[in-house]
Amino acid sequence: MINYTFFQLDNGLKVIHHLDESTQLCVLNTLYDVGSKYEHSEKTGFAHLFEHLMFGGSVNIPKFDEPLQFAGGESNAFTSNDITNYYLTLPAPNIETGFWLESDRMLSLDFSQQSLGVQKNVVIEEYKERYLNPPYGDVWLKLLPLAYQKHPYRWPTIGKDISHIQDATLEDVRAFFKNYYCPNNAILVIAGNISLEKATQLTQKWFGPIPAQVNQKPKYEQEPKQLEPRLAKVEANVPQDLLVKAYHTVPRKHPDYYVTDLISDMLGSGKSARLYNALVKENRLFSELDCYLTGDIDAGLLVIEGKLLPSVSIQTGEMEIEKVLLDFCQKSIPDAELQKVKNKTETNIRFNDIGVLNKAMKLAYCCLLGNINLVNEEVNQYNNISTNDISRVAHNLFSPNNCSTLQYLAKQHG
Repeated sequence: MINYTFFQLDNGLKVIHHLDESTQLCVLNTLYDVGSKYEHSEKTGFAHLFEHLMFGGSVNIPKFDEPLQFAGGESNAFTSNDITNYYLTLPAPNIETGFWLESDRMLSLDFSQQSLGVQKNVVIEEYKERYLNPPYGDVWLKLLPLAYQKHPYRWPTIGKDISHIQDATLEDVRAFFKNYYCPNNAILVIAGNISLEKATQLTQKWFGPIPAQVNQKPKYEQEPKQLEPRLAKVEANVPQDLLVKAYHTVPRKHPDYYVTDLISDMLGSGKSARLYNALVKENRLFSELDCYLTGDIDAGLLVIEGKLLPSVSIQTGEMEIEKVLLDFCQKSIPDAELQKVKNKTETNIRFNDIGVLNKAMKLAYCCLLGNINLVNEEVNQYNNISTNDISRVAHNLFSPNNCSTLQYLAKQHG
């Protein structure tokens, strides 16, 4: 059970406090309700660019990390389709340094042509290193626009095209910051060895004076139901053929999200999973094979991806995956198999809930989803799933018309 207290400042900042006296640390986790889904289709990658810009210094503090490190702390951040999340950890007696730093960059981030240029170069290099240069690096650049025709999930968080970051102007960046990096678009979690009284006092002191902003979020289209199979083929200088199959799933708040999550684990998580057992261990068609959810707030994807052994054609690999899925949909699921994956899921949740940083991030995310107490309810959501639920959801999920397939082929030389 994760205990918490929720309150809200007059400027709209949502605040959650969690006391954990078993640690000597304190965490500040700041979740901004902005991810790549709120970007304009011709100006993508801005949420991720801001993840970097927020560490570039403010008007008052030239180097964000220096005072944090002097106080014995560390920080990091991540961007997704839906959110940008910043977190810092400090020894509990030094936590006011964190409040000072985090509130200062929300109030007055430094925008100069020089700082923008530096961070643009960092992101462009990251784009090249992760997406353009390595083998299979551009898989998501190919798969997402195949699976999504309308929804902004059709581009990755780093951006649809490298030129969008190269062309970003100071005016673009200032407008993006003012709209999204404001107290009324943020959730602050204070977790660790700090009393509610002290957390409230420090929050009011450092965040209370920051003014709310208009915070307009663009409307975007939800992805229509996919009515026929989609296929794309790519040839590249890679060592093995890669097969990727993506199936549209329900949104994160839908009760069947938990069912779909268990399905992905039964098929692809660990060496007793069905796909691994049948196609890696027994029949030796793939050198590796995985199945996972993207876990997005809007309707996301269940993805199956695997690298084929050199002697196996991509058509054979695809046919054998579909056989496993058909078997999964048509035959009753053994109770013992479902119970095993439930036990594993509960163990993972309980283990993750030990760390104070994990609890802070989870509290913020559940607040964004509209129900903070999901942090305590999710284990029951999984445990209440029946074998009939698994079969019902799998039958709809694995319809061929719901699938986008990317065949990523190794170039033939000689």
